[in-house]
This record gives sequence, C-alpha cells and structure tokens, in this order.
Amino acid sequence: MTGGSSGIGRAVAPGAEGLAVPPDLRDPEAVDVLVARAVDHFGALDGLVNNAAGNFVTPGIDLSPNGWRAVVDIVLTGSFLCTRAVARQLREQGTPGAILSVIAAYAWHGHPGAVHSAAAKAGVPAMTRTLAVELAPRGIRLNCVAPGPHGDRGAGAALWATQEVRAAVLSGVPAGRFATPQEIAGTALFLLGDRAAYVTGECLTVDGGQWLGKQVYGRATTPGA
Repeated sequence: MTGGSSGIGRAVAPGAEGLAVPPDLRDPEAVDVLVARAVDHFGALDGLVNNAAGNFVTPGIDLSPNGWRAVVDIVLTGSFLCTRAVARQLREQGTPGAILSVIAAYAWHGHPGAVHSAAAKAGVPAMTRTLAVELAPRGIRLNCVAPGPHGDRGAGAALWATQEVRAAVLSGVPAGRFATPQEIAGTALFLLGDRAAYVTGECLTVDGGQWLGKQVYGRATTPGA
C-alpha cells in the first residue's frame, strides 16, 4: 500500500502486519526497491493499494508547472509505476492478485482549485480499465474506489479547511454528512477480496450521492418534506 500512514490508507491497513518504506513513487527504481523489500519481508505479494496523493488548493490560472507536475507525478505516474512493478512481480510469481487505486469522486466532474488533482485522478480509471483488460488473463484484477467528502485530515484539511467551506460542501451531499475513512475502507476491502473475484475494471463511488445530486435548475424538494 502507498499512503498508508493516515486517513483512508490507515483505515484499510489496520490489523495487517506492516513494513514501512519511504520511497519516491515518481522514481521507477525506487518503486522497484519498494516491491523487492516487500517481497523479501513477506515472501510474496498478492496485491496493491494505490493511495498516495498530493493536493493543494489554487486557481488553475495561477498553478505553476512544478505544482502541476508534483501532483500529477505522485497520483498518476506513481500509481502506474507501482501498478506496473506489482503486476510484474505477480507475473514472476505466477499468481493472481488485486490492485486497487483510490481516486476521488471529483474525478468525474472536476473541482475548482484542484485542476492538477482532478486531472490526475481522472487519468487513473483510464489506466485501471486499460490494464484490467491486459492483465485479466493472468488473474490480476484492477479496480478503483472514488471517495467523496470524508473526514480524512489530510485531504479534508486541504479542500474543506474551514467550517464555512465544510458547510458549503455538505450542502451538496444528499446524505448530509462526511464519510468516515472506515466506510471507504470497507468498500476498498470488498474490491480487494474474494467476494469481488469477478469484478475488474470497475470504479465504485462512495460519496453519499454528491455527484448524483448536483442540480442545474435548483434543488428539488421532496413531497411532504
């Protein structure tokens, strides 16, 4: 797993034996070292969770090329490099496996102030679906989970840092609350597990109906409400 020290990643990982390795996920050689150390420690691999991300809020017109590259390289390039390295290891082992990438619900509709993150996360499902077809004959499944607003201190601190912004975000969530990291982890674990053994190339959105509830002509009212 990448990005497993807090938030969603930490919620996915509890109860599992861990090995902490701090690689630069943008560096192919560093990623190969990460996989080799994991194999040395655990004996083999059976999957991967791409959860590492970077984000900060700024208007796209003011976004520097370095800021763009930093986020896109971590989210999109890093996910590809880790996926490639783990898939190669599974091929060498001759074993099936499951690879899950954590993106964001705003990959579907964008997010003002986060063009770098939205673009990077939108690229991950395309990568996932392409490799899902290529790797299916080897028994390697690839899926995504797309969280909406949640109580992760990392992403939450960057995107909805004030009470005013939090209230504005929640006004667009039909469920009326933020998700917990544990709820998102539950979906992630389903996609990684045997109950999803015939699911590949899919992306499950976990956002309390946020992207479905967007209104163009004003919020609809419920009869009798």
